[in-house]
Amino acid sequence: MRTVEEHQQVVAALLRQPGTEEVPLAHAAGRVLAEDVTAAVGLPVFTNSAMDGYAARWADVATASDDAPVHLPVAADLPAGRTDVPDLAPGTVHRIMTGAPMPPGADVVVPVERTDGATDTVRISSAPARDTHVRHAGEDIARGEVALSAGVVLGSSQLGLAASVGRSTVVVRRRPRVLVLSTGTELVAPGEPLAPGQIYESNSLLLATAVEAAGGEARTLHFVPDDVDQFLSTVRAELATADLLVTSGGVSMGAYEVVKDAFGALGTVEFVKVAMQPGGPQGCGTVDGVPVVTLPGNPVSSFVSFEVFVRPALRAAMGITHPQRLRTTARLVGPLVSPAARRQYLRGWFDAGEVSQVGGPGSHLVAHLARANCLVVVPEDVTELPTGSEVEVVLIEGALQ
Repeated sequence: MRTVEEHQQVVAALLRQPGTEEVPLAHAAGRVLAEDVTAAVGLPVFTNSAMDGYAARWADVATASDDAPVHLPVAADLPAGRTDVPDLAPGTVHRIMTGAPMPPGADVVVPVERTDGATDTVRISSAPARDTHVRHAGEDIARGEVALSAGVVLGSSQLGLAASVGRSTVVVRRRPRVLVLSTGTELVAPGEPLAPGQIYESNSLLLATAVEAAGGEARTLHFVPDDVDQFLSTVRAELATADLLVTSGGVSMGAYEVVKDAFGALGTVEFVKVAMQPGGPQGCGTVDGVPVVTLPGNPVSSFVSFEVFVRPALRAAMGITHPQRLRTTARLVGPLVSPAARRQYLRGWFDAGEVSQVGGPGSHLVAHLARANCLVVVPEDVTELPTGSEVEVVLIEGALQ
């Protein structure tokens, strides 16, 4: 029986790094940067005012007070966007707006609140220290400096920075193309009438959504009955354009396990037991040279297996610097029990440093999975934990909302 870490290593070793492509910034949200972005300009691009007020020479305004205000002529008006900025002559000020270039000779901005706001001769009742309210060119980032490093996932702030340093496009990792296939004669498309013994197929949507959230590009294959020949023909017809195939169902120890029967005969996919619950039966390998990961069919088992094995491997293959989910510790609101020699992944609700179990450990309890925002990790050597115990939790969708 494999440990969780051993199977994680085997799955991760299967996935190859996808190629790269250059995309416009407007289409780069959520993508993984493949090359460093260097700053074509410094930020700020030029020295500018951080306040609405008056650009001045500090020596001219340093003595200003309510009892002895300083009166200076306003020699120019500097709105943001002005490009012809005159030098500041001694004994004068320029009225200046936030973001406007500082005139040569000025070394302080007097906020308008410390003046009478005049546009001809301004009364200044106090002055800040030299260099106050001045944003210096390059103080945020210097020209030629690395603004964004390869491996970062591009969100709104990263894309804003890329645009600010002059980039209109970025080189990103191509999204891995993942085929998702559910198997089972008992499966029926949602919305269709159910006959006795049939259930609605949900795993392909669950896993495809998880693939997209991880950064991949998912495509679901029409689920096939438990027929080896039909299964293999369906898979092989689609593999040429895939970077990874993920299947659910058909990997347990019983009869009619189509995935196990079909792939096992090829000799390139290995089926093992992993010391975890849910999700003990696992498989991985290659089919026609394409990586394949086979997951159990129960929805909770499929979800947990994807989270533990596929998601981190997929994100690592894309070059993401930190491919793992965020983890933290929390205090148990109530006691829990766990099977010996199995790492248990329980559904939980994390809030304010505490975690409560959501539903039981059953791998069929998909409604409880939908109400959880974390997975509670119970080590293999722990069989029970009292209320108040510290446990590790893996934060999944909803935990940070």
